[in-house]
Formats: sequence, structure tokens, C-alpha cells
Amino acid sequence: MSTETVENAAGRLVPTHVNGKPQTPFAGVGKFRPSGKKAAPPIVSSADYPADGDKRVGSLRDALAAVGLADGMTVSSHHHFRNGDLVMNRVFEVASEMGVRDLTWFPSASFPCHAPLIDRLEDGTIHHIEGSLNGPLGEYASRGKMRGLGVLRSHGGRWQAIQDGEVEIDVAIIAAPTADAFGNATGDRGPSACGLLGFALADSLYAKKVIVVTDNLVPFPCVPWQIQGQNVDVVVELDRVGDPDKIVSGTTQLTRSPDRLLIAELAAKFVRAAGIVRDGWSFQAGAGGTALAFAIFVRGMMRELGIKARFVRGGSTQYLVQMLEEGLTDYILDGQTFDLEGVRSMRENPAHVNTSPFTSYNYHGKGNFATMVDAVVLGATEVDVNFNANVVTHSDGMLLHGIGGWQNCLFSRCTILPIPSMRDRMPIIVDEVTTLVGPGELIDVIVTERGIAINPRRDDLIDRVNAWNAHAPAGAALPLKSIEQIKHEVERLTGGPPAQPELSDEDIAVIKWVDGTVIDAVKKVSTKTS
Repeated sequence: MSTETVENAAGRLVPTHVNGKPQTPFAGVGKFRPSGKKAAPPIVSSADYPADGDKRVGSLRDALAAVGLADGMTVSSHHHFRNGDLVMNRVFEVASEMGVRDLTWFPSASFPCHAPLIDRLEDGTIHHIEGSLNGPLGEYASRGKMRGLGVLRSHGGRWQAIQDGEVEIDVAIIAAPTADAFGNATGDRGPSACGLLGFALADSLYAKKVIVVTDNLVPFPCVPWQIQGQNVDVVVELDRVGDPDKIVSGTTQLTRSPDRLLIAELAAKFVRAAGIVRDGWSFQAGAGGTALAFAIFVRGMMRELGIKARFVRGGSTQYLVQMLEEGLTDYILDGQTFDLEGVRSMRENPAHVNTSPFTSYNYHGKGNFATMVDAVVLGATEVDVNFNANVVTHSDGMLLHGIGGWQNCLFSRCTILPIPSMRDRMPIIVDEVTTLVGPGELIDVIVTERGIAINPRRDDLIDRVNAWNAHAPAGAALPLKSIEQIKHEVERLTGGPPAQPELSDEDIAVIKWVDGTVIDAVKKVSTKTS
């Protein structure tokens, strides 16, 4: 654990070293420029692999032994099964049985199904986790129990970290719903179909060793392949790699709350009033219940106007699939599949295109199309009066969520956060967010059930909505307010601002910005609240 800190451009104290590696503090949006060359995996010879292309071994233990798993290595995995992953708990159980210690786990995200890995952290098999910490693992880290610092990155930031050599993957584990013995693999078919495998693509390209784990082996060639066998070292069959029913988690359920439905409707009305909705527009809605409701309201609006989108950005859901099949969008550009209708559509519809963080989110690339999306609708746990937002910690300071693609989406042409003004009578708009994940200069609109606050930086949006309101029928004008007004209204109802979380001075994790710099540190929850 590092004790030396420095103040970054956001005014946050962040460690200069994380898990023994020097860090660059956040310098401001667009201020840091990378240098050097991309990382690369070792050169190998095809003479060292079976001439018949059969890379199968008999068990997970044989696979880990074949790639030389050893103490202190970094093991990566993807999260396309979300809460239905059935592989990684077994991987680390086998590693523990092999006597391997002090591994770094580098997942694209963890979920509550990975709670058993707390035992592997306790017995020393896993030293620390560099990846989104959700649920029990986040709480474990927040209580200061993990030996190293957690490192939270966006989906694009993870690709950037691998590409730039910040993280060297020794062994990549790719759970594949369908594969052949050569290692070609896909995610959109088979009994455990989960959609695409885009978050594992960087791992397959850059890791020193790659293991494909499947429960549906097909004759060569497995087509269409999302992972290429020429990047794979070992293939192993298990009885089951994932439960596709559980890719639908609690955060991907349509809201039934009247307040949140009102918020979603206001957000949809806003994009129309601001002139964003037009023929050929594009949007992305997150996986939260309010964002899903926004997509439904927008779909009705587009039918009414007789227009369609050029593309919608996924995570795909049944609601986006319905838009595609009704002809309301030309394409779904999908980075992650959130339900089984999305899986079916990807398998059957050539206009449902699987993408990866490389094409859409990687900040250290030659452009990415996050900046080409007209509007994005996301969630947040906290927002402050400067429009800064938090998505990883709760009001008590507990680390219970990952970043996902949230940071990367902030670069859209209009970023909208539809959030309730309070949760459990706890105000959501605060003077300063507990954890800074997204800078306020990139967040354009806050939509609550009490009104809509537009960032003062966006004079264009303010002017357009004011012009709309000037011609709106009685009672149909959008309720524009300053963010301070909404904050004060809520505090009058709740009796004042929320209590500050009781945190110690000890860092338990850091938040990386999309360029690999450190934007904030997450503090240990004090023993008083533990």
C-alpha cells in the first residue's frame, strides 16, 4: 500500500504508486498524451503446437499447468456471462489446490457470483483484483481486507491499459459458449450463448498465454469466430461455462417506479426539445431500469415522428432489438449483450453488429466512435453541484459498483444522467461527490423527477429548450431548474444535506480515467461503520 500522494488536476489526492507501479495523476480532460509503442505478446512458433490443430487438454488443472501458472502472475477474464459466470471460481479453486499464490485477478468486471473468491483472497491465492468490484468483493475491499489496491477502469480503459503495457496478462481465461479444438470461439451460439466476446478480445491479442474454456465443442472451423484460434494456446472442455439466464442482472430490469418512469419520460422529452432527435440520429442507453424506460419512450416518439436512427449503441436489450426489427434503426452496434433477445438478434440479424472496446471506447486509438453518438443516457450514485458524478461508491462510501463503459460514454455529443433526486430519503445531489469518476465538464444534463438541470457550459442546449418551452402548450413546458435549486428543494424535504460517510485516510482502490491517469482514490470505510 502506498502512502505518498499528490494532488491531481481535479483537486483529488491520489497515490503516486499503486501495487508497486508508478502512476500518472489525472491532468484534465484531453491533457495527457501517451508516447511509445503498443505492447505485444511473445513471438511463438507454430511448430510448438499440434500439427492437427487439436489444442485440447483433459482438465482445467491440466490447462493451467500447460500455460505455466505460477506465483505472482496476472490472470484475466471477461464478464459477458455477468452474474452467470461458472468458470472463474473454479479457476482459482484449482489454482489454490495447485498451491499457486499471490495472483492478480484482472477481470473486465466481477459480479456477486464471484463472492466465493473472498476465500481465495483470504487464503492468499489471489493477492488483489484490478477490475470493477461489484457486490461482496467491493464491500470486502472497502473494509480494507484486500492486500493490494483495487484498480477500477472503464471498459475502454481496460483495453488502453493492456495495449499500453500498464497491465501484462500472463494467462487469459476466455469462457466461450462455442469453440473448436483449435481455439476459434464465439459467444452467440451454443447452450450457454451469452452474445459476443468483445471484452476478451484484447486479452486474446496481448496475453502471454490464452486458455479457451468451452462447454460446446464443434468441429473446425467454429464460425463466425469472435476469438481467433491462432491466438489461443490451450482448449479445455467443462460441463458448463455459464448460465445465460443470469446475464440479466438486477440492474438490467425495466423500472416500475412511477418517479423513475417520470424521469425517463422527461429525458425522452428533453432530447426531442433540444433538437437531438431527428432522422439519422444515434443514441446509447445504459442497462439501468430508467435508461431502459427511456429507450421505450424514445421508440414511441420516433414512431410518432416517422423517423429512424442510423445506429443505436448497445449493450443490447430486447427493447433495442425491437427497434431494429421494426425498422426504427439501421444498426445496433453492440458491445455487450444484456438479455437473451439480444443474443438471438446478434446470432440472426447481420444488422446487429458485435463490436469491442477497441473500436468504440479506447481513448488511445485513432479516434473512437463514442464521440459520434448524439446522446447517451446513463446512471449515477451521486452528482455534485459542479456536475461531477460518482458511479462506484454509495453514500456510505462503500465500493459496490464498477465503472463499465460509463466513463467512455461521457464523450458523446450530449451526456444525460436521469437520476432520482433522492434514494431512501438520501439526497443524490451533493456539494462534492464522495468519489470522482466523471468530470462535470463532460456531463451535460441531469434529469430528476423535480426538474431538469442543464450544465451552464451548454448554452446551446439551454437556448434550444427555452425556445421549445416558449411555444409549448400550457403545462407541457419542460421544468428547467438550476442544479442548486433541485439540491435545495430536496434538502428542505430531507432535513438537510446527507451525512458525510465515515472514511479513514487509507486508500483501498484507485479510479483510473480513460487515458490511464489516476482521477481519484477510494478510501477505506472506517471501523465505526464496518
